[in-house]
Amino acid sequence: AEHTLPVLITGETGTGKEVVARGLHDAGPRRKSPFVAIPCGAIPTELAESELFGHEKGAFTGATSARAGAFERANRGTLLLDDVDDLPLGLQVKLLRALQEGSFTRVGGNREAQVDVRVLATTKVDLVDAVAKGKFRDDVFYRLRALEIRLPPLRDRGDDVMLLAQHCLRRRA
Repeated sequence: AEHTLPVLITGETGTGKEVVARGLHDAGPRRKSPFVAIPCGAIPTELAESELFGHEKGAFTGATSARAGAFERANRGTLLLDDVDDLPLGLQVKLLRALQEGSFTRVGGNREAQVDVRVLATTKVDLVDAVAKGKFRDDVFYRLRALEIRLPPLRDRGDDVMLLAQHCLRRRA
């Protein structure tokens, strides 16, 4: 939690990847700053760049005003790229620049913006395999994987099932 490096959180669906990400944010030095979670798989491909980097007024049909993207909204805080494996390859190039330089340009803009964001990313797939198959960029993978947390599936976590059930019951009671 105390690091500033990106963290890749891997595990099957339902293992608690987003809970771990929120815990890293809440226990770290950026806890009083924004935590912005972006569900990469839920963003339509044609809107993904705007969602991450924002857009200027008139950048495309329907852009009636300028809008800050997730990187700007998370400035000085934490950005969670949930299911980063769902990002289109073309957008991964722009993501790489934001990860390396802390800068980006809004869609339809011509001014580079600087941000200070800690990036956490989750994935449900084996990114090593995705890189080998050309479905994920290797440079983005290595940039996101500065630190890695692997979450085992619940079926392999023995007594955790009872602890989770008791936790859920306490919250609902």
